[in-house]
Amino acid sequence: MGILTWIVLGLIVGALAKWIMPGNDPGGIFITILIGIAGALLGGFLSTALGLGAVSGFNLPSVVIAVVGSLILLFGYRRIKG
Repeated sequence: MGILTWIVLGLIVGALAKWIMPGNDPGGIFITILIGIAGALLGGFLSTALGLGAVSGFNLPSVVIAVVGSLILLFGYRRIKG
């Protein structure tokens, strides 16, 4: 996937993660995108390690994997900042 695809996926996934786990987080849209991109990477790594698949493009299984990774990161981010 290209860098623009990762940014768009990060924005969508980060927004979904914040919608699922709402709260008062500093940083705005840039932190949301970064958490989404990093969450996609983390989710892809974890799901590949567990044999469940990987983030392979802009499809539903990849978005679900990326959202799970983003939720993990968002939870950790709030624990550290909180």
